[in-house]
Amino acid sequence: MARLEAGTKAPAFTLTDQDGTKVSLKDFAGQAVVVYFYPADDTPGCTKEACQFNENLATFAAANIVVLGVSPDGAEKHTKFRSKYDLAFSLLSDPTHATMEKFGAWGEKTMYGKKTVGTIRSTFLIDPSGKIARAWYNVRADGHAAKVLEEANALLG
Repeated sequence: MARLEAGTKAPAFTLTDQDGTKVSLKDFAGQAVVVYFYPADDTPGCTKEACQFNENLATFAAANIVVLGVSPDGAEKHTKFRSKYDLAFSLLSDPTHATMEKFGAWGEKTMYGKKTVGTIRSTFLIDPSGKIARAWYNVRADGHAAKVLEEANALLG
């Protein structure tokens, strides 16, 4: 599995959001973007992570940083998840895992002592020029959004 390093160009992608609208990384040229990959909507860790990004959304926006969540789930699940927790950022669907693979966020992982293949909880801070400013792999959901915000301010501020 290839891991992305700071300074490399972020892989291009176009995925559909919860409304079926195509969203491309290039849509945000000139803006910083946080793209975080998570396993599934409405599971304990993923809910905690999404809600914490949502709680910090105004601060991300004030720093001109867009937040995008990506999972294999489809639009219907994303819509229910966003409604249930009042999430105000877009959730993108990657059912084929192609984008996750490009970012190194899909592959073998150990869960409850067993090796499995799936989403590797990962987050990427992409600078306004489209380069990876910071990559986090195998993150812990709780408290992660605050760490991303802190580093984003330090790196981009």
